[in-house]
Amino acid sequence: MGIVKIDDALHEEARRASTVLCRSINAQAEFWMKIGMLAEANPTLSYNAIVAMQRGTVAAGPLAVAAA
Repeated sequence: MGIVKIDDALHEEARRASTVLCRSINAQAEFWMKIGMLAEANPTLSYNAIVAMQRGTVAAGPLAVAAA
């Protein structure tokens, strides 16, 4: 665990999103970081495909290893 300094505007966006999605601000920021990391590692996948992969609704395969 560590401290990450982010821009005030980004923090406000995370606060708004966390309220809508019933997450803490930290959980929202962690979600965005994880999705971003997976998007960089799997540039041909859509956001929806990445979320489905994380939810386990896509058959496990080589991409599942990248998500670990």
